[in-house]
Amino acid sequence: MSIGDDGGYGDGRGSGTGQTRTRLPDGESDTYGTPRRGRSGLSSRNLVTVVGVVVLLIAAIAFANRGGSGNSETDTGSTGSPKDQAASRPTAPTGTKPVTGKSAGIATGFPKTEQGAQSAAANYVVALSGDGMYQADRRDAIVDAVYTPSAATARKESLRKSYTDPKFLAQAGLKADGSAPQGMTFVSRANPVGTRTEAFEGATAKISVWYSLLFGLAGQGSQNPVAESWYTATMQLQWVNGDWKIAGLTTGAGPAPVGGDQAAATADAISKAVQGFGGLTYAR
Repeated sequence: MSIGDDGGYGDGRGSGTGQTRTRLPDGESDTYGTPRRGRSGLSSRNLVTVVGVVVLLIAAIAFANRGGSGNSETDTGSTGSPKDQAASRPTAPTGTKPVTGKSAGIATGFPKTEQGAQSAAANYVVALSGDGMYQADRRDAIVDAVYTPSAATARKESLRKSYTDPKFLAQAGLKADGSAPQGMTFVSRANPVGTRTEAFEGATAKISVWYSLLFGLAGQGSQNPVAESWYTATMQLQWVNGDWKIAGLTTGAGPAPVGGDQAAATADAISKAVQGFGGLTYAR
């Protein structure tokens, strides 16, 4: 279920032959019957070494050039435009450490920068997609922590209606109080993949977050097994009381990649994974 201002929810493999060629003394054939060539001029071993060195040098130069473009603010990239260069690497890591402050279990104290706005948006997506939104006291605390004061007041009532809607809870397989049935583990966890700045004006920002969402009930006989969905949330952020806060939020489906060919885990394995792996503080 995706987050949004519409009510809080919406609906390496490798392969090889395994063959091994065996070196035999000169004059003999290898295991596939190919005659050995005589030695003349530069040996084949030396030639391979020279070619290998050249390839490594070319790769090193290419890597150095790529790293230089990523760190240069004036590098214009292939199109000659600094704006296009930034658009091609919207989530390049910066090395900036995650924030250490927390409010209602949510990271706080993001810097008043474009990177800070992106980090805040990613963490807020996680908070607003978590199972805490299905519990009244935790939901209000989350809303107060991530929204501007005026927006929080308006959102609390609409979110209360959404997350206590009997029809919605029944579709999710939850009980009337938002808890999971006995023997089941409720899973609602967002995993941001990347962020993008749509606009930044110093004290305001518009940030989009692309993320996957694990949602469902893990347990024997679950009619709503944990499944993965993809969304893009776009937030209007404002700098309020020394931190970024949400003034508006919309969510759309996708883009969703093609599913892999991994076998689905058992309900017990999913339950143990959710309970055994904690969440992350996301930083740009």
